[in-house]
Amino acid sequence: MKKIKPTKVLLHMILVAFAVVQTYPLLFLAFFSLKDNNEIYSGNVMGIPEKFHWSNYQNALFHANVGHYLLNSILVTVIVIVISDVLACMVSYAIARMRVKANRFVKPFFSIGLMIPLHAVLLPIFIMLRNLKMLDTYQAVIIPYIAFALPMAIFFMIGFFQVLPMELEESAFLDGCGIFRTFFTIILPLVKPALATISIFTFLSTWNEMMFAITFINSEKYRTLTVGIMQMVGQYTTDWGTMGAGLVVATLPTVVIYLLFSNQVQSGMVAGAVKG
Repeated sequence: MKKIKPTKVLLHMILVAFAVVQTYPLLFLAFFSLKDNNEIYSGNVMGIPEKFHWSNYQNALFHANVGHYLLNSILVTVIVIVISDVLACMVSYAIARMRVKANRFVKPFFSIGLMIPLHAVLLPIFIMLRNLKMLDTYQAVIIPYIAFALPMAIFFMIGFFQVLPMELEESAFLDGCGIFRTFFTIILPLVKPALATISIFTFLSTWNEMMFAITFINSEKYRTLTVGIMQMVGQYTTDWGTMGAGLVVATLPTVVIYLLFSNQVQSGMVAGAVKG
């Protein structure tokens, strides 16, 4: 039998402890969502529920309109990801592959967007949306989300396009392909890891954003999930179990996305680090 090294045992113990620390908040949230106010106020906040109140999820989805807010968040997030990915790929391809004098100014122009905080543009964007009569609509959050998603996506994608061999496009042009056919059928499939990575980052930033959503949207019809859950806090009383169920509903898509696409994110980040 192989001798087990003490350092290896210690390393595994540290990793197990770290995994428990990282996963316990999810377990705590799941247990919290199955309790009522009496149990929470009695002191059993961290432990397993004495009685599982599955009705909290029904109250959250239908009575607290979490289901409606969830659909709004899904709609906004999908539109932002699709539009920002398409625009970022096209802009990055033009900057990386086309010999245009303006390219040396375009890349720094988009990179400036990485340094602009949300709070600095909150009032100007509000005034612009008010003048355009776009407040309290889906566009009021979709357009700013796309604008803030593009700088990071463009900066990330440029590194991938720059290392692709020019012979790919030259061969396609000799075979009679146009620029758009070459881009969509030859170049775009080669950058799928990068595209998956920026899509997940855009999903996380859009799904969890609340500053723009709470400022630009007032009506319940267009309210997203983060704002809707915040509105569940009552002025005098709060049903904490129902609110916990709403938080579970809001957290599940992020967990599912991570479990399904964690390998793509890791491969994209590693490839980006090597290619950059």
